[in-house]
Amino acid sequence: MRHFLSLADISSAELTALLDAAARLKKDRFAADPNLTGRTLAMIFEKPSLRTRTSFDVGMLQLGGRGIYLSPAEVGLGRRESIADVSRVVSRMVDFVVLRVNAHESLEEFARHATVPVINGLSDLSHPCQGLADIFTIREKMGDLRRVQIAFIGDGNNVAHSLMLAAALSGARLRVATPSGYEPHPKYRELAAAAASASGAAVEVANDPIAAVKGADVVYTDVWTSMGQEQEYERRRRAFNGYQVNAALLAHAKRDAVVMHDLPAHRGEEITDDVLDGPQSVVFDQAENRLHAQKALVAWLAREAVR
Repeated sequence: MRHFLSLADISSAELTALLDAAARLKKDRFAADPNLTGRTLAMIFEKPSLRTRTSFDVGMLQLGGRGIYLSPAEVGLGRRESIADVSRVVSRMVDFVVLRVNAHESLEEFARHATVPVINGLSDLSHPCQGLADIFTIREKMGDLRRVQIAFIGDGNNVAHSLMLAAALSGARLRVATPSGYEPHPKYRELAAAAASASGAAVEVANDPIAAVKGADVVYTDVWTSMGQEQEYERRRRAFNGYQVNAALLAHAKRDAVVMHDLPAHRGEEITDDVLDGPQSVVFDQAENRLHAQKALVAWLAREAVR
């Protein structure tokens, strides 16, 4: 059984195949997949979502299946019922499960007991569906990923972890700049380093946003305070002073660099309106690409499940 809990779960060749499939599905948006006809994908969310829920729901419909949403109140994952029991029950009724959870450990426990493919729709440590859409967007805009220099500015969070793995698997070069104390988790730095060694990629982590952006083809940022970190807002706002993606910082990148953000954005904090809405922004193309990348992912998992 193949699960997709992290981009570390796939190889470089599998990533390339997924990106190729996403490109085909984007060109022929309403093409159904015979492996998905009549199939059902359940979405079990502990956190709200616009892009994750909509892209999986619409994607399954376009592929010939359907999606169902189970709210926190309906499931009470690990509270109303044990994670293991929810996994066993849901596995007998649906063909795929997308989990959007607070703790990555909940995702891993669910997958251990599941008999259908489990997809990480977001956890505190990893956001691989976002990473898949991100690297698809970068390839779409820039071409050969081995020639692309990416800068990620901000918090070394789940989005940064997945971008690091996507860049490492694809052969791209990535510089991550965070304030001291907010660097990516050591586990994901190790995973990215191992993948980069095999692919010829380069993934660097430092603290200088200007050095990270210098000569970059892509400038990416994310919120400084994620869901569940609201009590840290003031401390984080002070710590991230100087890490805003604005016109002055963007001027250090290549003239034709593109700007990315996974959304939702805290406008005026990690990114300014003139950059987010400016001519270099591909943020809404990036958001749309969640649909195409995830359709490719579900279709791939369907094929893997019947091998």
